[in-house]
Amino acid sequence: MTGSNALNVIDAGPEHAEVIVDIIHRSFGARPVLDPPSTALDETVESVAHTLATAGGLLVERRGLPMGAMLFDESRPGQLGLRRVCVDPDIQARGVASAMVGVAEDTAEERGKDGIWLDVREELPDTVQFWSRRRYEPVGRDEPFIEFGKTLWLAREVPTAEEMQALAARLAPLLRAGDLLVLSGDLGAGKTTFTQGLGEALGVRGPITSPTFVLARTHPSLVDGPPLVHVDAYRLGDLSEIDDLDLDSTTESAVTVVEWGDGMAEQLADSWLHVKIEVRGPRPIDPLGTPHDGDVPDEVDPRVVTIKPHGPRWVGVPLRSTLLGS
Repeated sequence: MTGSNALNVIDAGPEHAEVIVDIIHRSFGARPVLDPPSTALDETVESVAHTLATAGGLLVERRGLPMGAMLFDESRPGQLGLRRVCVDPDIQARGVASAMVGVAEDTAEERGKDGIWLDVREELPDTVQFWSRRRYEPVGRDEPFIEFGKTLWLAREVPTAEEMQALAARLAPLLRAGDLLVLSGDLGAGKTTFTQGLGEALGVRGPITSPTFVLARTHPSLVDGPPLVHVDAYRLGDLSEIDDLDLDSTTESAVTVVEWGDGMAEQLADSWLHVKIEVRGPRPIDPLGTPHDGDVPDEVDPRVVTIKPHGPRWVGVPLRSTLLGS
């Protein structure tokens, strides 16, 4: 960030311990009296310096003045914990906490983490709402704390149709009955190709082709797993039409993949994966995927596949390490 009012988010080390302890004490000291009281006021320069040396943390400054801080927790494999998230009580609601959360998520990605967790006092509704608005999901309760979690989204380049199917195959072991995938992308971007790789890895009866004209097709499992329900919402006009497909009767027992389902299919479950496939190149249509209505592609451009988890089902699932690992 630039300008006189820009926030400077610093990767904090032990040398910042004294400043961070002061922010922690002033921030938590200004909160309502809780029972039991917060242990944040027990933090010392020594304890914070140890945390910063082993797990790290963040310090936020503006014009050289400290404004907020947080400590990291590396105690859970594949997850980055957030502790002592605090803002100077004299400067609330100026974007300091949001800036820290954004950098913390970047840090988790840089460290190869799949997600983030933290504990929030349930007696602090504004704090609970803050995390909920940032798509952190409540996944546990140990009074007086609510545990929140978030699985990080990912994006990767996929150069060929074969690698598109291989990516889907790596996702397949993470799926179970009741899972919903909403696929989006231009005509011919590779949505059906992705589904073919998924179906093969799940061991369902094929062939899997574009269901454009039949709208929905069920592929039974050949390996005692869940069936794959493949839906094409391209010609559906609104929510009522997807209701007419009666997908509610199969959603809980199948893996459901809905192409062109943005803004419609999400109603089918409280959790889903949004898989967006973008063509990187000048042509929006080419050989990846089943051709639709007059596609005449003559070249292959690489794709960028973005997978974003939504809802509590995906908290703690190792999406990034599974799909981006070597």
